[in-house]
Amino acid sequence: MPDTPAIVLESVTKRFGQTTAVDDVSLQVPQGAIYGFIGPNGSGKTTALRMIMNILLPDRGVIEVLGDRGTSAARDQVGYLPEERGLYKQMPVRRLLTYYGQLKGGQRAAVQQEADGWLLRLGLSGVADKKVQMLSKGMAQKVQFIATVVARPALVILDEPFSGLDPVNRDVLRDAVLELKRRGTTVVFSTHDMTMAELLCDRIFMIFKGRKVLDGSLDEIQRTYGREEVLVRADGGAALLRQVPGVQDVNDHGNVQQVRLSGHPQAFLTALVARTTVHRFEITRPSLHDIFVDIARPAPEEDTVPAA
Repeated sequence: MPDTPAIVLESVTKRFGQTTAVDDVSLQVPQGAIYGFIGPNGSGKTTALRMIMNILLPDRGVIEVLGDRGTSAARDQVGYLPEERGLYKQMPVRRLLTYYGQLKGGQRAAVQQEADGWLLRLGLSGVADKKVQMLSKGMAQKVQFIATVVARPALVILDEPFSGLDPVNRDVLRDAVLELKRRGTTVVFSTHDMTMAELLCDRIFMIFKGRKVLDGSLDEIQRTYGREEVLVRADGGAALLRQVPGVQDVNDHGNVQQVRLSGHPQAFLTALVARTTVHRFEITRPSLHDIFVDIARPAPEEDTVPAA
């Protein structure tokens, strides 16, 4: 993988009035990687992506895209799919895609060939000559994705690309993202789908209240922010498990319980088998969902604050 990062942020800050949307954030996105942006609503994800695209300018700090600190890289070599979708509804699909590809500097014949390839891949060949307004929501979202990648950009930025898609179309779009990676394209996408982030991303960045709280591979994040957990099925269930020394918390899933420990799993197992029959005992790492919830869960005092 090339040494030069596709994106560099150095101490980037962005304020809107008295609100600091992005607070002293630094990160590096490796070329050719799938890099996930996660965070609760209002955490600063979209603001950070818009600064990378030069839609917004930082109040402080430096942003470098594909080795360029100006705006030309973002204009010519980056494909951007915003969270707020928008297509020219009166244009036929193939003509629309050709138009978008040529805006990015692509040659007409090459763009049309690329568009037809993606239309076939995403199951849209039959609507190529239909106007956008005739498409279903899922079809329109896939067309917008094609419009983002049809000029073969070196970097693709997708803001909530899976939002609103049914499971079948989510899988289709997931496979399309993997195809981009196989081509060597760098992909940055924001998502609330922690399972999709775990499956797709080489590295994951989490922003919370404008600040970076996670940045690394899933393995690095789990080792850094993880804790000892086990899945247990034992006679007595959750009520008995809560009485065993070293148990911090028990999440009862019915037939199996997820147990968070303060000590070593082996010591917990020894204490447990002395009390009851154990049918299943599995040491696990916390999922990205669990880590996300632990970080983003409101503090008790926040839960009691009246809504404005």
